[in-house]
Amino acid sequence: MSGYALSIMQSLKHTILHRFNTARSLAQATVFTASLVCASSFMVSPAIARTSEGIPLDAQVPIDIVSPALKDIGIDQNLNAQLPMDAVFTDDYGKTIQFGDLFGEKPAVLVMVYYECPMLCNMVLNDLLRTMNGMTKLDAGKDFNVITVSINPREKPELAAKKKRAYLKEYGDRGNPAGWHFLTGTDENIHKVADKVGFRYRYDEARKEYIHASGIMVATTDGRLGRYFYGIDYSPKDLRLSLVEASNNQIGGFTEAVLLYCFQYDPTTGKYGWWVMNIMKGMSVVMLVGVGMFILIMIKRERSKNRMTVPARMPVVQ
Repeated sequence: MSGYALSIMQSLKHTILHRFNTARSLAQATVFTASLVCASSFMVSPAIARTSEGIPLDAQVPIDIVSPALKDIGIDQNLNAQLPMDAVFTDDYGKTIQFGDLFGEKPAVLVMVYYECPMLCNMVLNDLLRTMNGMTKLDAGKDFNVITVSINPREKPELAAKKKRAYLKEYGDRGNPAGWHFLTGTDENIHKVADKVGFRYRYDEARKEYIHASGIMVATTDGRLGRYFYGIDYSPKDLRLSLVEASNNQIGGFTEAVLLYCFQYDPTTGKYGWWVMNIMKGMSVVMLVGVGMFILIMIKRERSKNRMTVPARMPVVQ
């Protein structure tokens, strides 16, 4: 079996596992919420006990047997790591830029692929495009940037520009085309970014192909890694929430603020899941307000009743 087929199988495996973990987390959250409502809004269940890093204690990482061809291939989470702002690339216009030029005002989606990839990279870019089309409230180039970095130092700006035109055609007239960057660069500068991101890949000399994992990353406005999404199936909701977080809530609105209160990023799955304690805090506030209003209404009724039953004063006999 070729290294490429193994890469794709590995990516599909991660996608299926992520879906399963997310479904399991949602089911646990639903059952737990129902039990708390019936009993008490102030009880804490062991089912959602978390470590100091916010990772569920019951989250289990599956033990699998890794093919030798994929032993050194993967994506490591380097959350909050600073991207190399001094790395030099050539953009799809043929202009030499520093990586830091792409940050400062907007968060960014970072994608590590190569443009002549026979299959997996196209699947990553295609699903990113589908996800972006599903984010009706956020537009590339207007609310966030997309930075696509080729891991193949032999690829040139002409190929990057061709790839960009194809995807912009499918994205339509939304946002600003200048906000979706397709970069090429030297092996040294590519590795500067890949090493900081945790993107581990290698070139298969026999097949003349790169073996790599699949996923996308979200970076903050100052170029720090904020979120990782693995596989080839990205949720528009998850990507939207991660971009809002990465922008320090400078994009999005009230809906996103409420969703971020109820959902929390889980690094073990690369997904946003229900954060039950925040939901219960909100329910507790609603209950307290309701009880307070009920008490006020009862007091007003009691006072009104007392005024109606006060006897009239008897006339004074001279």
